[in-house]
Amino acid sequence: MLEASDRPNVFAIPPGADFPKALVDGLRERFANDPPEALARVELVVNSARMQRRVRDVFDKGPAGLLPRIRLLSDFGGAAFASDIPAAVSPLRRRFELVRLIAQLLETQPDLAARASLFDLADSLATLMSEMNGEGVTADDIEALDISDQSGHWERSLAFFGIARRFLETVDDMPDSEARQRLVIERLAERWQTEPPDHPIILAGSTGSRGTTMLLMQAIAKLPRGAIVLPGFDDEMPDTVWDVLGGAMTGDGDALSGEDHPQFRFRRLMHMLEIAPGDVRPWLDIAPPCKDRNRLVSLALRPAPVTDQWLSEGPKLGPVDKATAQMTLLEAPSVREEAMAIALGLRQAAEEGRTAALISPDRALTRQVTAALDRWGILPDDSAGTPLQLSPPGRFLRHVSALFRQKLTSEALLTLLKHPLCNSSQSRNDHLLRTRALELWVRRKGVAYPDSETLRAWGEGRDQEDRDWLEWLLSHLVHLEDSGEQAFSDRLERHITVSEALAQGPTEHGCGALWEKAAGRKAAEIVADLRENAKFAGPITASDYDDLFGAVLSRGEVRDRDAPHPKILIWGTLEARVQGAELVILGGLNEGSWPEALTPDPWLNRKMRHDAGLLLPERKIGLSAHDFEQAIAAPEVWLTRSIRSDEAETVPSRWINRLTNLLEGLPKQGGPAALKKMRERGERWLSYLAELEHVDPIDAEKRPSPRPPSAARPKSLSVTEIKTLIRDPYAIYAKHVLRLKPLDSLMKTPDAILRGIAIHDILETFVRDATQDPTKLNRAHLMSVTEDVLSRDVPWATARTLYRARLERVADHVIEGEKTRRTKGKPIAYEREASVEIPIPPMRLVGKADRIDRIKDGRLVIYDYKSGKPPSAKEQEYFDKQLLLEAAMAERGGFRDIDPAEVAEAIYIGLSNDPKDEAAPLEKTPAAQVWEEFIALMAHYADRDTGFTSRRAFQSEKDVGRYDQLARFGEWDATDAPEPEDMS
Repeated sequence: MLEASDRPNVFAIPPGADFPKALVDGLRERFANDPPEALARVELVVNSARMQRRVRDVFDKGPAGLLPRIRLLSDFGGAAFASDIPAAVSPLRRRFELVRLIAQLLETQPDLAARASLFDLADSLATLMSEMNGEGVTADDIEALDISDQSGHWERSLAFFGIARRFLETVDDMPDSEARQRLVIERLAERWQTEPPDHPIILAGSTGSRGTTMLLMQAIAKLPRGAIVLPGFDDEMPDTVWDVLGGAMTGDGDALSGEDHPQFRFRRLMHMLEIAPGDVRPWLDIAPPCKDRNRLVSLALRPAPVTDQWLSEGPKLGPVDKATAQMTLLEAPSVREEAMAIALGLRQAAEEGRTAALISPDRALTRQVTAALDRWGILPDDSAGTPLQLSPPGRFLRHVSALFRQKLTSEALLTLLKHPLCNSSQSRNDHLLRTRALELWVRRKGVAYPDSETLRAWGEGRDQEDRDWLEWLLSHLVHLEDSGEQAFSDRLERHITVSEALAQGPTEHGCGALWEKAAGRKAAEIVADLRENAKFAGPITASDYDDLFGAVLSRGEVRDRDAPHPKILIWGTLEARVQGAELVILGGLNEGSWPEALTPDPWLNRKMRHDAGLLLPERKIGLSAHDFEQAIAAPEVWLTRSIRSDEAETVPSRWINRLTNLLEGLPKQGGPAALKKMRERGERWLSYLAELEHVDPIDAEKRPSPRPPSAARPKSLSVTEIKTLIRDPYAIYAKHVLRLKPLDSLMKTPDAILRGIAIHDILETFVRDATQDPTKLNRAHLMSVTEDVLSRDVPWATARTLYRARLERVADHVIEGEKTRRTKGKPIAYEREASVEIPIPPMRLVGKADRIDRIKDGRLVIYDYKSGKPPSAKEQEYFDKQLLLEAAMAERGGFRDIDPAEVAEAIYIGLSNDPKDEAAPLEKTPAAQVWEEFIALMAHYADRDTGFTSRRAFQSEKDVGRYDQLARFGEWDATDAPEPEDMS
């Protein structure tokens, strides 16, 4: 049993050992000769619920016996002696209170920080306060810091720190969870000094990384029957190395160094307990999976400078082949290939029935591995679960929240309607059919910002059920935008009410499947927490609410315990401390991933934190190094990294660098050869991946030139399509023969087409008005018409400004040109349609002229408004024949209600930034000649042997055709000969 002792009882379990199993085996060994109730009197304190469950599982496997009392560190807060200590303030409440105060500060001093970072600032400040409470640092300690060599940043920090001080000064009455835990532990330690417990108390698995935990560890270690069991204690380090780490605490070394070493926290504990490394005893006579590897890794991770230690101690390692025999170094070209190779290794382990675990702090990598395993139907048991904000309820709630901060867009509307939780209670299929019909209508009409009037236009002529569905939609989605301030509780209730109504569907009550399953239940918990603490948040804008709600949601995680594979596991570094696996894969071993990049502290720099007694940023690196040292000691281990990320070449993790450099420097011990074998094992898995993804090459498509039967060829074209027929015949084939039309953009943007439509409407209205009232032929009236049309047809403020500026630039050109045009004749038609039939081949040509004038001698002048640069005379002669064909149609009486007449001119009115009018070359190519050429062109494409070649005569190779994807452009180019293909 654990005998009473007058010196601290500190025990350790080596890296690589299954810590929970070794802990239980050691307990049983110590109490093997005692009555059964002796073990039941032991109080075993562990640091996580996962560790607690694992220890219970080991006990449950037998032999049968009484169990010790297994408690968590946090359980002491519920003891009777702590009943008078005030309950901890909810973390959310504290952050809401800080949000409110920081918002007031930013209103008076907006240059301090961006408004969008409101919750992040509150969270960061609350984290600092919590750390101060846990480490026993007061507000006076912070304000007493020497800031003589600091920049003006500290002055800005003090503005926020003044907010924190009021909370720190009332910590005894309103503590946060960390402060209350410290108050509890301080009282417990004081009580134990006079009334030590008469039963054994063992604290196991903690490293003492936090001040409160370190305080409890000291208190337990000093008890007569207390003991500490340290995880992953490196018993291979010589005393000289421990002395280097101790120098940071005794003043003999750099006070700011050593924190990033994996054993630094243990050295700090020894310093607090006034014991030497030799006083730390083995908890159990147990050998690690590979003692040689532990020695190798221990030497590789020595605190700097390490070169002299490698030179002196490296040869003492002996041959390193045993240490590296079960190690694989996989250096993949990309993150994707790293994830795929890891998935292959996990898949093989699953087939062999081995327990395999991927350990990585890189959540992007673990998600890619999970996705890769899905191809074999393997769902790994991921300890971190799925971020709540990425779960279906999380996304749905965020979509609804965003509706309040901005005007409803078609994209936001359809994103919400297509979400699987929208209308999830009943008639989901009918809902999706109506959503599809609405989407096609929205795309066709180019609706950017749907409102009640616009959407009801879709419902006209539809059945009553469709209109009822539409009214349900309008009642919840339209006019939600709100730019003012409201109480947080009111915003939250409105947000949840709308979310539940949309999830339920067009019925009176319920909330659909919004709060169902694990993700829904977790979301409901967070909403309940928000409701409970909403009164502390105060008034808030819709934009701030959306940012705050998203930030709170991002801190939740969802995990399904029942569905995953029992032997394929994904662990974070914390979970890996309490688990064991036959194959351990350490993934994402690049700087910035593992160890993670240090998060900049917005409040205190590194020296200030040290002087105040707070934890240094390197503490995280030290903890990660300790996790690495434990995980790499597994029976079989992979070390994986990607050589490149999506952006640039990566830098190997410092631990990989140290290990490979050490091996390269041990030629007599077989280091380079061992490292080569490690890499070869990794390359073998990459070769497996290459074989898995190998596909037989497929010949590239030829440049298409389909030849449909004569009956299927186009029988009607517009004048604007003749240019397309000349330049890209395949587009005519796809549109008129295959009857394919590219899907209209969902979120219509202010493109050249919209600009042309708006300018056409402006000029037509202006010319009509000036014809009826010549006094309106002036700049002021033109700009007045511009304002009216743009406000009606262009919902984008930026586009309206740009279009208005363009009209202002060309106004003089338009007005002076109109005065000249009035001297020649007067308008007789606007937007007039034309149609002409030709018998051989049977074909109909249609068109529309923007404007037709009749001059004094009875001839016609055709005008076309061009918002961009008009085509040149050469371009019109060979390709862009719109005006020339309209002239030919006019001379044949093709325009409705206009008798045949000679066309004197056909002119493009250019309205680009450099306005210029461009006349059609009617003198060089008269209308009669144009018509003959048109008939010849139609006869050519009516011929069964003529193919519709893709990109036949594009003006530039950079031009994009609407049907390039269908034509497989890219597999061929313009230098390839067309491949005629008869179509049936």
